[in-house]
Amino acid sequence: MITADDVRRVAMALPRTEERLVRDRVTFRVGRIVYAAISPDETSMGFAFPKEERAALIAAEPERFHMPRPSDERYNWVRVWLGAVDEPEMRELVEDAWRMAVPKRVAAAHFGESGVTRSR
Repeated sequence: MITADDVRRVAMALPRTEERLVRDRVTFRVGRIVYAAISPDETSMGFAFPKEERAALIAAEPERFHMPRPSDERYNWVRVWLGAVDEPEMRELVEDAWRMAVPKRVAAAHFGESGVTRSR
């Protein structure tokens, strides 16, 4: 099962990332933008995800993905059960969420791309 330490290892390797504890949740952010957060019980992770694609993702895999807390529904945010993903999947979710928080040139430089963005 993926742990908070696994998520931390991936997130903290991404440029401009800071870790903060907010209301008992470990959050990973770039500036003021939070792109991933671990639940207090460390069973799920919220992450940045296009709001307009959220319903389709949850409908396709309801055993893995679920809605954010009602107070977070207005944001580009969705949640995943950490026990339902493996390390490569978690890495992809965190990296894609991070891409939503940084300038495109920062993401391209980090991944050695020449202006090409990756989509899910």
